[in-house]
Amino acid sequence: MSTPKFVGTETEFGIAVTGPTEVNPVLASSMVVGAYRVPDDIRWDHTEEHPLRDARGYDVPDAHEPPSDDELGLANTVLTNGARFYVDHAHPEYSSPECSNARDLVIWDKAGERILADAARRAEATLPEGSRVLIHKNNTDGKGAAYGTHENYLVPRSVPFGRLTRQLLPFFVTRPIYTGAGRIGSEIDDRVDYQLTQRADFFEVEIGLETTLKRPLMNTRDEPHADPEHYRRLHVINGDANLCEVATFAKVGTMMIVLDLIEDEALDEVPTLARPVEAFHTVSHDLDCSVPLLLEDGRRMTALEIQGFYLEAAKRYLKDRDLDPVTADVLARWEALLTTAEADPRELAGQVDWATKLDLLEGYRQRHGLDWHHDRLKMVDLQYHDVRADKGLYQRLAERGRVERLVAESEIAHAVDHPPEDTRAWFRGECLRRFRGQIVAAGWDSLIFDTGGDALQRVPMMEPGRGTRAHVGRLLDEVTSAEELLAELTGG
Repeated sequence: MSTPKFVGTETEFGIAVTGPTEVNPVLASSMVVGAYRVPDDIRWDHTEEHPLRDARGYDVPDAHEPPSDDELGLANTVLTNGARFYVDHAHPEYSSPECSNARDLVIWDKAGERILADAARRAEATLPEGSRVLIHKNNTDGKGAAYGTHENYLVPRSVPFGRLTRQLLPFFVTRPIYTGAGRIGSEIDDRVDYQLTQRADFFEVEIGLETTLKRPLMNTRDEPHADPEHYRRLHVINGDANLCEVATFAKVGTMMIVLDLIEDEALDEVPTLARPVEAFHTVSHDLDCSVPLLLEDGRRMTALEIQGFYLEAAKRYLKDRDLDPVTADVLARWEALLTTAEADPRELAGQVDWATKLDLLEGYRQRHGLDWHHDRLKMVDLQYHDVRADKGLYQRLAERGRVERLVAESEIAHAVDHPPEDTRAWFRGECLRRFRGQIVAAGWDSLIFDTGGDALQRVPMMEPGRGTRAHVGRLLDEVTSAEELLAELTGG
């Protein structure tokens, strides 16, 4: 029987400042994050982070001690909704709190969009008149640079990494059918006018530790942010930044099901691709989702057929189980998306980003008689991703009911300030809200308190399913100070 899965996302947002004063991206990002910080701000605890630890069983040597955020002058804060908001690689980055299911992930991922829009407004108020801070939830600047949207899944350490790699690669290569954010042009083929994903062209190898150079389809970073004896964190870097809620829901939900299949050894021999990286590029450039991909055994299958293989395996696996509503919805939507794509992939408009944006671009192009390389069309492409409610084209489509919504705006507004209640994020967020003045640092797996004693006190949070409202809500309601909380937790 598979173990409960937990998921979070990390999104680097595109940023630009226009107006009378030139502002470089690092400073702009620091201004945006800094504008959202509050008094008694809490720093991020890097103590247990090991980005050079490889899942293949070794640590990559690093000759230099990485500079701290303080040394770099980069803003970094922890939010009461359990998320981390900071500057990474000259981009403002929002790392969602841990979620136990795909629907919650949609809510707290959307909360990140609202936080970025609010932070940009605050930062703009500090700049000279006429300045604008533009934030885009996308993955490329259209000039050869890419930035990431990463998914993180906690899986049991007992599942061999080699099995994860072998059985996930065909899934990753073919899921852009419903996860792609779409973009004009290509980094590697001038004949491509439009493609499914923003990220595919930037991937060069199958497996590796890098995230910014020689990007791998399967990232090997082994940094669980949880009990390392029991968990590994699958760090997925090949996905796009999605605005469509159905796309985010399907992206995360299907992965959680496939991970259960792999853990329970419920997958038959997968259709192994002969050249996965090349196939990833091919899938992204194939708007009809019909090009056959070469398998290792000499057969050929389309991306739709490979996704169908995983879907059928999931249906067999879940057939006689009592499914929770979210998993049941994921399975039904997965099948519906593939069925629609088989009939006509462009009919996915309103549910997945690449098709929704393509519909906009085609209409604009035809009305104004533009070719695919016209700058005005590229501006429409970019404006789709603007997080401002009154300017972003996706946001305006959502307001008009032209994209399917899965969650209520009231749920998103609540998630801006409050954490999920059924993961350890609840303890982190609530402690920040109640005892902010006595917490000096926070990380995914611990909080560090300073209650005025001789030493700081670290509270470990190594189990992602503990620290929930059901688990510690009564305790937090009963104590009146951080000292009382620590005494109860330590038996002192």
